[in-house]
Amino acid sequence: MTRETTGRRLPTRREFLTYGGAVASGGALAGCAGAATTASSDGDAGSSHSVSIEPMGSVSFDEVPETWVANNGSWADMGIALGLEPPKAVWLTDRYHTQYYDSIPGVSVDKSGMVALYQDGVSKERFYALGADVHVMDPNFLMNRFGGWDRSDVDEIERNVAPMFGNCIYAQHYPWHEDYRYYTLFEAFEKLAQVFQRTDRYEAFEGVHESFQTNLADAIPSESPEVAVLWGVGNQPESFYPYVIGGGTGFKHLRDLGVDDALATTDVKDFHGSRAEIDLETVLEVDPEVLLLRGYESMSTGEFQDTVVSFLDAHDTASQLTAVENGDVYRAGSLYQGPITNLVLTERTARHLYDFESDLFDRERVADIVTGSFDA
Repeated sequence: MTRETTGRRLPTRREFLTYGGAVASGGALAGCAGAATTASSDGDAGSSHSVSIEPMGSVSFDEVPETWVANNGSWADMGIALGLEPPKAVWLTDRYHTQYYDSIPGVSVDKSGMVALYQDGVSKERFYALGADVHVMDPNFLMNRFGGWDRSDVDEIERNVAPMFGNCIYAQHYPWHEDYRYYTLFEAFEKLAQVFQRTDRYEAFEGVHESFQTNLADAIPSESPEVAVLWGVGNQPESFYPYVIGGGTGFKHLRDLGVDDALATTDVKDFHGSRAEIDLETVLEVDPEVLLLRGYESMSTGEFQDTVVSFLDAHDTASQLTAVENGDVYRAGSLYQGPITNLVLTERTARHLYDFESDLFDRERVADIVTGSFDA
């Protein structure tokens, strides 16, 4: 990858690794029969190319990257969809929910060796130790989500390790998002496919997504429920972080399902901008038909019912909620959605809201695209 060479002399990635940089290997993608390490028919693994994405602009690559770091599960899932080895690191590993792959035959991700970039801060040394060929993240995220990084730190990592390439696609509410160029899930997915020269898989997934959208439209009734998306604080939640349904990949499944947002017409402020929480009394004032709770994706359906829902059922205030009385409290799905996880989560939520059993997408087709054994 092309990097600047001017300025103060700093250790290169190779020197850092030679003189003591060590890190656990990344997770393994199972069931892919070598597809994860073989360049697709789209390009030569040794070919140079450039791909443009905001806010970076044009990013040049001397060869197709092999190892990579992802900001979150949205980008990580795109890589899995392209048949890549999983990223060596993500911002928070516990928010990359690999159990979503359980329903896709022959596809699984072992993240036991995956590194969390954020560990009471994000050190530059961790980037040197990982030694990735590309960092799939917007540097603005590094500079704005916590104190400690500025432009010079980003420049150092791009110069001495590898370039940044990404966009904060999962949400559109942060104060630093003014005049920000957003990408839809599939616009971002296409950009990543160009980086790794696997646009044939992107195009195949685009076909799956189009068929899925058609099936989804047929399944959605004319009247949609009014839902509230909340992040529960703890397994016995009496306070919540409210999420107004907006742009970004984190809400794509709910936009596609055509739900009405119970919070949108209230004075409740969105958590992304306010960082504020609300109590059960406020939730009762809103009293949505359906509660969609975030923060519980690591739980199975049964565990969620036996812990969170059971607590709400027994709580004096929570039990008065229409959603609790009617048994319409569900996990909301992850903020971080890529092409595979979005299919899984949209179908799961559609079944909760609209009470049907049929599959909305072809899981075998998805598996064939991931493994590279598909017809274009």
